[in-house]
Amino acid sequence: MKTITRSLRLATLAGALFAAGLPALAEEPIKVVYHLNTGLEQASDALRNIRNHLSTDPKAKIAVVTHARGIDFLLAGAEDKDKNPYHVIVEDLKSQGVEFKVCNITLERRKIDPSKVIPEAKIVPSGVGEVSRLQAREGYAYLKP
Repeated sequence: MKTITRSLRLATLAGALFAAGLPALAEEPIKVVYHLNTGLEQASDALRNIRNHLSTDPKAKIAVVTHARGIDFLLAGAEDKDKNPYHVIVEDLKSQGVEFKVCNITLERRKIDPSKVIPEAKIVPSGVGEVSRLQAREGYAYLKP
C-alpha cells in the first residue's frame, strides 16, 4: 500500500512540475526562416506573408535568408512592380525584429558590390548554409513563399 501511495504522489508531483513548465514553453516565440531565391515577385509575396504573420504573432522571431535572385529586393534602389521602394517595408519589418540576410556567394558570383546591399540587411557567407544552420542549430521552422 505504501508503494502505491508513494508512486501516486510521485506521479502527481511530476505532473504538477510538468504543467508548471508549460506556460514558459508557450511563451517562447516561434522562430521562422523565410527562404527567398527567385526574385522580386517572391519577395513581394514574402513581405506580405511576414506582415500577416506578425499581425497575428507579433512575438515571432523571423529571419529572411536570400540568395540567387532572392537578394534583389535588398539592393539599393529596388522597387516592386508598382514602383514602391522595398527598403521602406524592410525598414518597418526590421524595426519589428525581422532579420534580413544576403548570401555573399551570390554577391561574388553576380559581381555585386556589397555596398549595394541596403543597411538593414546583413551579409552572410552562404544563404543556403544560413538556412541550414537556422533550422538545424537554432530550431527555426522553414517557409518558402
